[in-house]
This record gives sequence, structure tokens and C-alpha cells, in this order.
Amino acid sequence: MNLLRFWVATPGAQALGWTLVHSLWEGALVALVLGATLSVMRSARARYAAACAAMLVLVAAFALTFVREMPEAPVHSAMQASHAASLAARPLPLSAQSPDAAEPNRLAFLPWLTPLWLAGVLAFQLRGLAAWKGARRMRGTGVCAAPAFWRARLDALAQRARVSRPVALLESCLAEVPVVIGYVRPAILLPVGLLAGLPAAQVEAILLHELVHIRRHDYLVNLLQLFVEGLLFHHPAAWWISAVIRAERENCCDDMVVATQGDAYGYASALAALEERRATGDAVLASTGGSLVKRIQRLLAPPEGPRAGLTPVFSAVILTVTLMGGVALWQTRPAIAATEQSAPVATPAQAVEVPPVRRPVTQQVAQAQRSAARFEQAQAMADPALPALYRKWLNEDVAYIISAEERARFRGLQTDNDRESFIEQFWLVRDPTPGTPENEMKEEHYRRIAYANEHFAPVSGLPGWKTDRGRIYITFGPPDEIDSHANGGTFQRPASEGGGSTVTFPFEQWRYKFIEGVGTNVIIEFVDPTFTGEYRLTMDPTDKDALRYVLPPANNAFAHNLSQVSAGATIQIVGNNGVQLSIPLSRYDDHKVNIYVRIVDAESRNTKASPFEQTVQGQMTFSRFLALTPGTYRLDVIVKDLDNGTTSRDLIPFEVK
Repeated sequence: MNLLRFWVATPGAQALGWTLVHSLWEGALVALVLGATLSVMRSARARYAAACAAMLVLVAAFALTFVREMPEAPVHSAMQASHAASLAARPLPLSAQSPDAAEPNRLAFLPWLTPLWLAGVLAFQLRGLAAWKGARRMRGTGVCAAPAFWRARLDALAQRARVSRPVALLESCLAEVPVVIGYVRPAILLPVGLLAGLPAAQVEAILLHELVHIRRHDYLVNLLQLFVEGLLFHHPAAWWISAVIRAERENCCDDMVVATQGDAYGYASALAALEERRATGDAVLASTGGSLVKRIQRLLAPPEGPRAGLTPVFSAVILTVTLMGGVALWQTRPAIAATEQSAPVATPAQAVEVPPVRRPVTQQVAQAQRSAARFEQAQAMADPALPALYRKWLNEDVAYIISAEERARFRGLQTDNDRESFIEQFWLVRDPTPGTPENEMKEEHYRRIAYANEHFAPVSGLPGWKTDRGRIYITFGPPDEIDSHANGGTFQRPASEGGGSTVTFPFEQWRYKFIEGVGTNVIIEFVDPTFTGEYRLTMDPTDKDALRYVLPPANNAFAHNLSQVSAGATIQIVGNNGVQLSIPLSRYDDHKVNIYVRIVDAESRNTKASPFEQTVQGQMTFSRFLALTPGTYRLDVIVKDLDNGTTSRDLIPFEVK
């Protein structure tokens, strides 16, 4: 059961569930078009071709919909699959419960359609396989060769019907009506006594009918038809279209027989004789089908106009109901939920202006978000006249989704009543379901803020909504996949990043299947170079590479055994001249210790002071003054015990004013 639950949570099950939903209206639409087409067609061949084309369209639409709904890349692990499934669920309204709590989703049943559908497909395909084996068994059980006279007549009729393959003629005690068995080595099975019980002309008409089936490859088409019926067993449109194909197939063969012999009345008499022999049960797999009574009526009293009748109209009414149900179900899909294929909540273009998509698009998103951050900071400083409540709403609550025009209008309001009216209208125009008590957009937005504050706040105390991860989460919603490396460490680079092994800072990669205005398969990377939990958007995949910053070019020995053990380094700011570095060494006893120190500009990541490396032994403390100009820096310290190979490291951000 756990395996089934895990499998249902996979993107494939989600995609197939939505494919089944879409197939409802797709099949109804195809059936409606076919019904309208049949109402103006009289030729059996044209009607047969239209029905076959409709069946192919059904299968193609099902396949294309599944491809469209299927994610472009699989989730990397079971943990990621579960996490992606939980994030993709319909978001919770803001409440006292945790943002991670699961809310009953009115569409949560969709993935469970997949195992039910697969079970149905398996059952119908096994049914078709049993029918095929039954047909094969009919050919070899209870049969005998027809008299030589009729075998000779069959060869002559085959030439008239232009059938080049050899056809066997057998009498069967199991067959109730004439049937064609086999495609490569076809055989016509006739009920025992049929050859002696009917006039020769009628027997020849029946044999000619079966030869036309062979010429038209109807046995093979029927096998494919059975497969499609099993695949689309859930849709009444598939069964109706399949019934049309079988009926028009027989009509096509009847028309060819009458055109060859020119005696519709004699052929109808032969069909009437067959009807008397027909049993009530279904025959095994065969190319014959349809109602003999209707075929006789058609031959003796052909319609004067198109033969649509009430059947296509009645079917169209039923399928229209199906169409409405499918569309209604589709409309229940959350407008702003981060589902498998839906786009995140639409945001004004002014909030995030992203250049045309390029994979990966991390750089574009990062630039746009950082630009937006600077813009919001400037706006926040420009609103001192606003009351604190409305300043918070403008520069915190809706900072990422309000447009520049809306911001300017709000700042120009003079009274609190006007501001309250503006806020009400702000959310009203974004409500995906106007007229209902709930505003899903507003609830989802504040849920995202609460989630960001709870999960993305670093140890520095910065609110989670102000972090890069918080900004992306609030703007674009939960990612479809998260590849998290919370502890950094050894990392195998993908081929797109040059391959090989390295040591990284903690980092995360978020993947969105779609971001409006950006594109599909968007991968956004965050790196925590300070080990403080403040993950920052990266514009370069190598930013997560710790060795790029902490190892001297000529000494790659530090790449081995690099651990997260602290070296215990401390710094003391000395005015605006630099810092005093201290590293305790008492724990190393009398071992030789190699110390590597590097200072990097926190913004440009350029080396600000010449890195140095020194080997000491027997010291209690290593101390050194590092001269620096005012600025923001990061101190990288690696201490390696040369006797046992253990390594410790500190990454210390600081500012010289």
C-alpha cells in the first residue's frame, strides 16, 4: 500500500490523472464532430474513413495530452518526489496551523485515477488477448476442409475480388456465422452445413463478402481497434466510434458485393439466412460485425438522404453532457495553486521584468529579482508620510506583486478610508473566483509570506520574506522540485558545469516547470556561502564551489578530507584599518599545523588581501593583523593537522567601517 501511495505521488501519476480528465472533453468534442460529419455523409466508405480518423484523433489527443502534462525531467529521489508532491498540492489558507499541514484537496483523487485506469486497461487487453487466442483455437479445433468444388470457386472469387494471398476455406462446428481468421494466412470459417443448406449464388455472395474483408485488411484493423477500445475503455465516445467503424465496415463490404454481383435482393436473402443461424452470444475475434437485420434493411430500402437518424443526435446529447462535466472539472483546478502543470500565480509584469528565456535562466531571474529588491528598498525609504500600518502593507505585504502604477496611486491617497478602499479593490481584481467568500489569491499570497518567514529566515534575524528564497517563493510559488544540499560538502558536478568532483557551500536548486514571462523548466540556484542559512541567488553555477574561494591555486591538498569542523577562528575589528585574526591551536598538541587564510570582498568576491599560508608547531594561538580598507568582507580560514590529515574551516563575514 505504501508503494502504491508513493507511486501515486509521482509526476507520472499526476500527469496521467490530468490526461484522463482532459480526455473527457477531448473525446466528447471528437464524437460531436464525427456525429455532425456522419449526418451529411451517405457513402459507407466515407463514413468508415471518418470514423477511423476520429478514433486515431482520440488516441493522438490522449498521447499528446500526456506528453504535455508530463514533467520534462523526473524527480531525482524519493524524498524529492514526496516534497514536490506536497508543494504542488493546493496551498492552505493562512491559519494557525503549519503551512506544511495537508488540506483535503478536492482534486486529490486525480492521481488515484491512474491505478484504476491501468487496471481497466489491463483487464480489457487481457479480454482482447483471450478473444484472439479463441479465434486461433477456432481455426484448429473442429474444422475440416471444404469440398474441392467450393475451394475452386473460392479461388475464382478471389481473382474477382483481387485478393492475391492464398485463402483457406474451412467448415467449422464452432462458428455460428462466416468469419475471417488470421491476417498473414487468412482462412474463412463457415458453419457446418452452410455450403449445402444455401443456394450456390447466396454462398458465393457470402464468400465474396469475406474475401472483401481480407482485401481491406479488416482483420488487422479490428485487432488495432480492440487495442484502442481497451486503452480508452473509460470514455463512451470511444465505444460509440468503435461501433460506427464496425457497422460501416460491414456496409462497405456489402456495397462491394452488390457492385460485383449486381443482385442486392439475392444478397439480402443470403444475409437473412445467416440471421437465422446467428446465436445471441458475441462471436470470437473476427472481421464480421454489425446487425444483419439493419444490413438487410439497408440493402432492400436504402435511405434517400443522409442516414444520420437520431443515433448521432442522441449520442451527441450524451457526449455534450460528458463535455460539460469534463470542462466543469477542469475549471475546479485551483487558479493559483502550484500544481503539476499550472503556472504560478500571475504577477504584474512591472514587479518582475524577466528577459526572454534561456536555459538555465537563473541569471535572468536573479538580475530581475535583485533589481526589484533595490527598487523596493528605495520606495520604502520614500514613504515616511504613510502610517506604519499602510507602509507595512505597501512595502512588505505586497511589495513583490504590486505594480509601479498601483504603488504610485496608493502613495497619493490622503485618507485612511481611501487606502482601505484601494486595498479592497487591489485584492478584488486579483480574485480568481469573484462572487465567492474566499479570495484564493490573497490567501495563497499570505500563506507564502508566512511560509517564507518560518522556513527561510537566516540566523542573522533577517525576515524570511526579505531573503532571496523568500522573494522567489512569494513571487513564483512553491517549486515543482527541490534539490537540496543543506550541508554542502563533496559534490559531483554535472557535465553542464564541467564535470569532476568538488566541495561546495550549502546550496539548493529549485526547478519550476513553468514561470509566466520566463519559460519552462526554469532552474534557480541558491547558495549559502556564510553557513548562516541566508541562501542567495546565484548568477554563476560555480558560485557554490567552496574550493574556488578557500584553496590556493597551487595547493589542492586542502581538497581532501575537508570537513565542516570549525577551526575556532575569531576576529576583532581594529578601527577602520583592518582586523586582528586569532586561531586557537591548543587542541593540536605538538602536531604540525598548516594554516591558510584568504579574505574576499563579499560583493565582488575578489581577493582583497594577499592570501597567505603558514605552517606552525607547538603554538597555543596563532595571531595576525590583516590590514583592510572599509568594506564588507568574508574571511576564509582552513586549518589542517599535517600529522593526521584532519581539516577544519571557518567562513566569517565581517565589515570594516
